[in-house]
Amino acid sequence: MHVTFFGVRGSTPCHGDDTARYGGNTSCVALRAPGENPLFFDLGTGARYLGAALASDGAFRGTCLLSHLHWDHTQGLPFFSPLLCEGSELDVYAPTQDDGRTVQQVMAAVIRPPLFPVTVDELPGSVRFHDTGDCEFSVGGLRIIARLVPHIGPTLGYRVEWGGRSVAYLSDHQQPYDGSFSVSDGARELVEGVDLLIHDSQYTAGEFAAKSTWGHCTIDYAMWLAHKCGVGRLALFHHDPARTDVALDEVARCAIAAGEVRGFDVFAAHEGLTVAV
Repeated sequence: MHVTFFGVRGSTPCHGDDTARYGGNTSCVALRAPGENPLFFDLGTGARYLGAALASDGAFRGTCLLSHLHWDHTQGLPFFSPLLCEGSELDVYAPTQDDGRTVQQVMAAVIRPPLFPVTVDELPGSVRFHDTGDCEFSVGGLRIIARLVPHIGPTLGYRVEWGGRSVAYLSDHQQPYDGSFSVSDGARELVEGVDLLIHDSQYTAGEFAAKSTWGHCTIDYAMWLAHKCGVGRLALFHHDPARTDVALDEVARCAIAAGEVRGFDVFAAHEGLTVAV
């Protein structure tokens, strides 16, 4: 399998010379396995660039595993260019909502005038939304495990397995409010022994102290979880939009050194990066 990062930021897109190397688009990560249709995680603004990379003359068939419905994870849907092709089909798996509305109803309420010029149904391609909870299912030859994880509102983490390899995606993950380290059963199941863990690492410990209820975790927590669950490789992800390239370089330097001591590889994800799993 190959994993490519098209958006690595959290909360809001950002732009400027000080964030250009890691990139300023929000969450979107593609996973390709030989012989399988495209699969990707989340529909942040990075989805526009994923769409351009997938552009072809024929109809598109693919699947998105959507972690949750916050803006930074859904804003790219109407800009995903394969949906501008008649006959294209996108299946979107997303968490069942607590208020009784379907995911399709929630998205239809947002992607419509006056908030957006057209509705999802008016796109030439078709989008099928699948309300999803703790479950397991297959997409072609890919085995998918979905588990609810702590965040603000219903949020899923995913584990994808294919050919004896595995990738886990926990883009938004609430660390215990007091800053301690513990993990829910569902999150641990996704992460245990995975080859590549893509994990929320939005805050430093100092930032978390002021934002402990905002639904995210620290870089140290991501490192702890990777070590506790015996992962092979950790991608630090969902970078704070205020984190500059220089600051992320320092985060990566410290994390790589700590990972070497603990026995796993670490890197800070950046746009355009492709890694083999």
